Amino acid sequence: MEAFLVSTGIVTLAEMGDKTQLLALLLAVRFRQPWPIVLGIFVATLANHALAGAVGAWVTTVLGPDVLRWVLGGSFIAMAVWMLIPDKLDDDETPSAPRFGVFGTTVIAFFLAEMGDKTQVATVMLAAQYHAYFWVIAGTTLGMMLANAPVVWLGERMTRVLPLRAVHVVSAVIFLGLGLAALLGWI
Repeated sequence: MEAFLVSTGIVTLAEMGDKTQLLALLLAVRFRQPWPIVLGIFVATLANHALAGAVGAWVTTVLGPDVLRWVLGGSFIAMAVWMLIPDKLDDDETPSAPRFGVFGTTVIAFFLAEMGDKTQVATVMLAAQYHAYFWVIAGTTLGMMLANAPVVWLGERMTRVLPLRAVHVVSAVIFLGLGLAALLGWI
């Protein structure tokens, strides 16, 4: 259960102000069909994080426990620094037309935008740390939905309510704490 709760919390915080959250807002404003967008985000996230979790689980079979502890600790600390750098959505990531329908466009755009993203990297690290693949994927997917579904339904109002800088700092502190705990052998 710890893997699920930690994964949910970390990814929910990491997603705040992230480029995929900005993409969710863009899709909501552009298409004004929340259900296909939310379902598309769910499918894309589940597929992307399942692959990321598999990579994380594989890493544990390749690296020894001491090396893995240092890699995880360093990775979590690097994520803490990365959290303090805000994301921007590039113009070339904007879906131009619903060629594949709203659902298909959302799945493709969201899956591609999530490649190499903070939350995907976090999923790899969490899957490597916890030997609970299903719970990590369930938690990271729920975290993405908790961060993105309200943006789709509430749109711009949501971005004005949350102080994104404060959310990024809190996320960075959590990642830093996890990194130090890993380096010290506490987790």
